[in-house]
Formats: sequence, structure tokens, C-alpha cells
Amino acid sequence: MQTKNNLQYLLGGLLLLLAHTSCNKLTENPYSSIFTENFYKTASDAEAALTAVYGPMVNLYLTAATGASDFSADQTYPRPVVGRDTYTLFSYDPNYTTQKSFNRQNESPQQIWQSCYAGIEKANWVLYKVPQTNMDSARRSVILGEACYMRAFYLWMLTKNFRDIVVKTTPSTNIDTAIVGKTLQADVYKQIYLDLDQAIAKLPTYSGNIQKGRPSKEVATALYAKAALYIQDWPTALDKAKQVLNSGKYSLMPDVVDVYNVAKEDLARQENMWAFECESTSPGFSTQIIGLYGPKNSDGPQYAATSYGSTFAYQSFFDSFDPADRRRLLLDTFYINKLGKVVHQKDITPITPHGVLVKKYMDPNSIGGSGAVNIPILRLADVYLIAAEASAQQNGPSGEAYGYINAVRTRAGLPGLTTGLGKAAFVDAVLQERSWELFAEGDRWYDLTRTNTFLQVIPLAVNDVFPTRTPQAKNRYFPIPLDEINANPKLAQNPDWK
Repeated sequence: MQTKNNLQYLLGGLLLLLAHTSCNKLTENPYSSIFTENFYKTASDAEAALTAVYGPMVNLYLTAATGASDFSADQTYPRPVVGRDTYTLFSYDPNYTTQKSFNRQNESPQQIWQSCYAGIEKANWVLYKVPQTNMDSARRSVILGEACYMRAFYLWMLTKNFRDIVVKTTPSTNIDTAIVGKTLQADVYKQIYLDLDQAIAKLPTYSGNIQKGRPSKEVATALYAKAALYIQDWPTALDKAKQVLNSGKYSLMPDVVDVYNVAKEDLARQENMWAFECESTSPGFSTQIIGLYGPKNSDGPQYAATSYGSTFAYQSFFDSFDPADRRRLLLDTFYINKLGKVVHQKDITPITPHGVLVKKYMDPNSIGGSGAVNIPILRLADVYLIAAEASAQQNGPSGEAYGYINAVRTRAGLPGLTTGLGKAAFVDAVLQERSWELFAEGDRWYDLTRTNTFLQVIPLAVNDVFPTRTPQAKNRYFPIPLDEINANPKLAQNPDWK
């Protein structure tokens, strides 16, 4: 997702300095900045403004969107360096002091807050100005649909991380519209629903003509289903998931390993519905996690040209897989080094003899740490599991619910789920399936927090690197960054963090 580096939005009022020569006033036309009064006039203006809406995704997915949550969960953990280990140990504070002190703010929830609100502001300007832009009406409608979708996505990212948040649906034209208080989470989801209704009405159905990284009608419907799942709106979650599955526009890759094969990323879009699109060359953007997951000292060329040995999977998570499960092939307990020698598990990392490598983000042709493997955000397998959970919650473990989860299990090379399970056991099985299917994709922590099971699960996810982990109830959501509270007199900290 690319931005135009020279595009600047002026959000507040500006004073123009008028030059004077003798007694005559010289009026100058501004060229160095783009003003909202003389922008949004043409179709190219509208396209540039929409491109800018995606711009904050670059910093969001550098690490924070996946790292802050995954390091908190029970699948992967970071090398215990300051800043990263605060999530695993739940030792962060509302000022994110350690992250700031050690230059890891871009990995922190504060980056999530900043990136998402930057994206919302840009989306609000599009929705405010583009309806009056002189351009093709059909294209205008799609642009507005994408802006609605992106605002819904940013709001969803914010509320699942911080609970009650600021909801802004108008651009910051003055101080009164810029300073807004918090909205209760239930009302945040109402706005998400409204935005996704608009997106679904305006976006085109999926085809190969849609630019990569842009949402289709089905992508917006999938996000709708997942948002509904998070607030236990089971009928809506099931209905929206069914709409995606029944559309016939997407299908599971025959081999789950190929979803993450950088050489097959175009083919993988049949399942990988919406992703952060990475590129190893300029223009384009990549993500730090490609380097974090590879072996130390760039020693595993199949992972990346530059990698740091900074993130691993828990041995207990690796052991939880059935050996026949093809998803276990996306983890490894050895690698081949630059000399073609096998490096066994005890030597993968000096921090533990039980290091397990994650193989979802490998790119042997990366340029440095910049790889082209995409970061999944919404996958069809996720939609199947949303449908399975919502169906069971609403109607019990019916044949329909079993069919949804078994579609994912069969693709993984596993037999169907044990029949005759009660509702609670079936839902637990779906959550476990989600863990195996979506690991290291920034998903697991939110499954644990939305079901409020993290206090029971996380203390069991320990090893010799992190032998004790003691989350508290307040860790269900991250604290609102203190900088934001200081800057906004209407913004109050989450009660659990006061």
C-alpha cells in the first residue's frame, strides 16, 4: 500500500503571509502545500486522497499490528530484549516508557493508536470532500466505499486493543471537531456496522481487476462477520460469513503451506482475501517481522537475506499440533545455514535450547530484511471458522457448524472433528483450530481477550525464557497512551488503568 510522499493534508486553518513591495500587495498562489480549499477538485485528487488513507498501514504493520498482540499471547514470544518483553511479561505502563526509551514505539500499542487515527482522519477528509469532486460517478462511489471500509477497519483495530475509544466521523476542520471524547465500545461497533454497510453497498465484488491490497465487497462482508463475532452478535456473524462463503469468489488453497509461499502470492489471493502487501523493492513497503522471525545473524538464507533471530514459537505450541497437521510444516526445529549445514534445535538461538522457528514469512529473495511475502489480515479459512463458531453459538454444534470447521481441518490433512460434542466443547475446539490455523498473524490474543480466557491460558504459556507470566484483568485491553490523554482534555484513561 503506497502513499505519495509529497502529499500533505492541512487539517487546521492556516494563515498566509502576504508579501509587500512598497505599497503594493503581492498575492501568491501556494505551491508547496496542498490546501483542502483547492484540493479534491479532480479525479486525480480523489485518487491521491484515497491512496493516503492506506498510508498509515505502513507503520501499523511494520510490527505493532501483529507484534504487540502476538507477543502477549501463547503462540510466539520475543527474544527478551527491552521493549518487546514488556508484552510477554505484561510490564508496560500507560506512558509506554520502556518502548520510548529504547526506540521501540513503532512496535507498541501507541503506534496502533497513532496509525489508526491518522488513517481515520484521512478517510474522513475523503468522505467529506470527494462527494463534491468532479469525476466519474461510478469511480467516486468505489472511492467512498473504500474510505468507509478503511475507517471501519481502523476503528475495529482500535476498539479491540483499547475498548472504549474516540469515534471521529468528520475531519478536523477546527478545534471543536478535532477534540472529541470517548465512545463506549458498543457504540463503536454500531459505527463499524454503519461504515461496513456503506462499504458493501459501494465496493465491487471480487475479481482479478481489483488492485492488490484494495478491499472487495466480500472483504468488507468478512470484516463485518468478524466484528460481529467479537461482540457476540452470532446471527450477524453467521449471516455475513455465509454470504462470503456462498459468493464463490474465494476458495481455500489446496495446500495451506502455499498460502505463505512468496512465489505463489498471486494465486494465494483466492484465499488471502485482504493483506498488507509487502514488496522487497522500492516503490513499496515491507515489514520488520520478516527479519524478526528468521534465524540469528542472517544465517538461514531461505528465511531472508537479513534476519535477527528475535521471535520464536513456544515449544508447547509446536507440540500441540498433530504430527499429520500440515500447518506444523510452517514451524521448524532446525534450519539449513549459509554453508548448507543443518543447525539443530539446541543451536537455533542462544537464549534457549528449545527454539522453534516460524516459517510463515520467509522470502529467500528479500533485499536485506525487506521481503515480498504478504501479511494476511483476512483469510477465507478465518471466515470458515467464524461461521463454525457463530453457528454453534446460535444453533448448537449442528452438521452445518461441523461442516465449516471440517473444511479447515480437511485442508490441513486432519480427520473431521469428533462428533457429538456439546456446545462448550465444540466452541473450545473452534478456538483451538483458530490458534493452529492463524498463528503469528496477530489474531490469537484477541481470541483470548474477546472470550475473556487469557487469565487462564497465558500463565500456562511459559518456557525457560519466560518461566513466569502473570497477566492481570487490566491487561485485557492496552492502556490509552498517556501522550494522547495529555493532548485531549476530553479523553479519559480506561478505568482499569487509572
